[in-house]
Amino acid sequence: MDYPEEVLTKSKKGKVEARVLIDHGTFVRYEYIDPETGERSEDKVKLILKAGDDYEEYFVIPLKQKNRYLMLRSSKKPDRGIWDRMHGKIVNLYELLSLR
Repeated sequence: MDYPEEVLTKSKKGKVEARVLIDHGTFVRYEYIDPETGERSEDKVKLILKAGDDYEEYFVIPLKQKNRYLMLRSSKKPDRGIWDRMHGKIVNLYELLSLR
């Protein structure tokens, strides 16, 4: 297939590739905080991507190399509450993703 020049890129190995959309939607990102100390309990972030009426969950873990991350797919968990520091209240994950 012929792709427009604007979507073509060159990989580090010099191979020409086309950037092709898989899907798009909304996301939620949250971290884990130790409630006793207020510090991050682990150096990981949960990323939840909405795709249509469904979603996928990933852990985003920083690697030792600066600005490099590993994404591990996580099993879907039931609906849950997440603390919104900015507004000082619990927010519902499904409502954030507009799945209700």
